[in-house]
Amino acid sequence: MLLDLPYLFALTVLSPWIAWRAIATRRYRRDLGPKLFGRLRIENPERRPVAWFHAVSVGEVNLLGTLVPAFRKRHPNWLVVVSATTDTGLAEARKRFADLAVVAWPLDFSWAVRAALRAIRPRLVVLAESEMWPNFLRAAERMNIPVAVVNARMSPRSFRRLHRVAGIARRLLFNRVTRFAVQEEEYAIRFRELGVDPSRIVVTGSIKYDGADGDRDTPKTRELDRLLAAEGNQILLAGSTHAPEENLVLAAFAKLHARHRHLKLILVPRHPDRFEEVARLVEQSGLPFVRRSRVAEPLVVMPAVVLLDTIGELGAAWGLAHLGFTGGSLDGRRGGQSMIEPAGYGVPCVFGPHVWNFKDAAKRLVEVGGAIVIPDAADLEPQFERLIVDEPLRARMGETARQLVRKQQGATQRTLDVLDELIEAKAIRQAA
Repeated sequence: MLLDLPYLFALTVLSPWIAWRAIATRRYRRDLGPKLFGRLRIENPERRPVAWFHAVSVGEVNLLGTLVPAFRKRHPNWLVVVSATTDTGLAEARKRFADLAVVAWPLDFSWAVRAALRAIRPRLVVLAESEMWPNFLRAAERMNIPVAVVNARMSPRSFRRLHRVAGIARRLLFNRVTRFAVQEEEYAIRFRELGVDPSRIVVTGSIKYDGADGDRDTPKTRELDRLLAAEGNQILLAGSTHAPEENLVLAAFAKLHARHRHLKLILVPRHPDRFEEVARLVEQSGLPFVRRSRVAEPLVVMPAVVLLDTIGELGAAWGLAHLGFTGGSLDGRRGGQSMIEPAGYGVPCVFGPHVWNFKDAAKRLVEVGGAIVIPDAADLEPQFERLIVDEPLRARMGETARQLVRKQQGATQRTLDVLDELIEAKAIRQAA
């Protein structure tokens, strides 16, 4: 309850900015009832046990795209509810889980989370990666609902921030999570150093390896190939980019394209609200380009640059790529985006040094020769050139990356084993 006051204060202070953003970007307008008051309606006439899976945005929804079907296969009698925080996450979840109840995650006001939990009545709550809110966890604890954080990670930045308030974080967050299924031992060490009971921590590996199926011959990839007239070209894909990476990649690509006319760039910004901004950047570059959202009929010739300004097509685009760049890795603030998905497709990738979100995957890929890490943006052009001209090198790196991903798979089943333990423990307590 005490947290509601600072939340309300923050909401009041930010309301002019939120209103401006809502007008400018059309965000924050939908699902206000569920978000502010937890007003949800879940159809469950058969009183089936409910598992509530939550993702923050599109990346975590994609992760649940691997975990949720596996859970449903193992527990066919359970009802599954999926939620997301962002508008783009909700849109992707509603598309991916069309046969499930998909709801908006409530804001962390005590009345909203209590109402949401009473409406859904979950026997298990599963949070993807790091979405922990104190009022929600407190309400779940009071209702005796086990909460698992799966594919959990702890970046150096988050660790430093939480270490300053470790005692408060333990009371409000960590002690109310029943189990942390973490991606790697390094993250487990950080959780333990923050005072999390070791018995609550299990190293399961990254589910993202399991989601990297690497099948290039899919209907979505074939359709994208047809629409973009990509066949016969060499595709450089820059995925999940952040500012200023688009400018840096465009500058390197412009020089390469002048020497290699068959080289084309597919540019995929991480956040949809930057599509317009990035479109202006590409236009200013002077390179011929097209926005994917405006391609309804097959192109006659693929332009130098395709701006992939759609949701849910990144995987299909990786299926077209011959070499790649994974974003969030050059500016030292984001910690990198996943290089696991392109590795699964056998795409040799280049990324910057700031990849702590995927430190283990990046380290392994570089060590086995499946990816290239560069110290700064100045190395983009020469490393891309190396991959463009050396086809045997590309093939070796791609196959090495693909094999590494296959060897790391299995985290989904290990995570399900952790969830089964929580389900069984709750059933024993209820019987007692």
